[in-house]
Amino acid sequence: MLEFTEHARAMVRQFAESMDDPKLRIRMHGSPFAPQYEFALVEEDAAPDDRVVRLDGFRVLIDEGSAARIEGSTVDWIESQAGTGFEVRNPNVRKLGEAEPTGELAERVKHVLETRVNPAVASHGGNIALVDVDDADVYLELGGGCQGCGMARVTLKQGVEKMLREAIPDLGEVIDVTDHAAGANPYYSR
Repeated sequence: MLEFTEHARAMVRQFAESMDDPKLRIRMHGSPFAPQYEFALVEEDAAPDDRVVRLDGFRVLIDEGSAARIEGSTVDWIESQAGTGFEVRNPNVRKLGEAEPTGELAERVKHVLETRVNPAVASHGGNIALVDVDDADVYLELGGGCQGCGMARVTLKQGVEKMLREAIPDLGEVIDVTDHAAGANPYYSR
């Protein structure tokens, strides 16, 4: 299920040495492309749907929504110039654009993007591409004039998502994975 290196176990035990029954709650948030992990020492008991991993000296509580997403992961403790803390090596994390999206949903989304969405945003020098499909959720990347545009969120939610949902009623979430601050000349940069 979930492994801790000896160094990570030692750090948890050190942080929890004043606790009678230490428990480390782990939650995973975000997309399968850019997950965020939350670690918290807690006194609370496990919830009915928590997965409990017993390690020497403490228990790990993982909520049901995170359990499958961190299956097979290894937690380590790292100390480097970049930072110090827990590092999760998760085999379930995918790289954006790792493979061309395929399948019925991907083909339907590509068709709507090519025939309806991109002709509409092309007048502003923009384009929108399908990066990946995860179950019914689609991950889109905005390019050209759409990348970094202050109206990108509005365009995505009120324009693109609306067109996609009209054509594909069983669509899940529409997620923007664009780095709006990157590029040669983004409209918006931090």
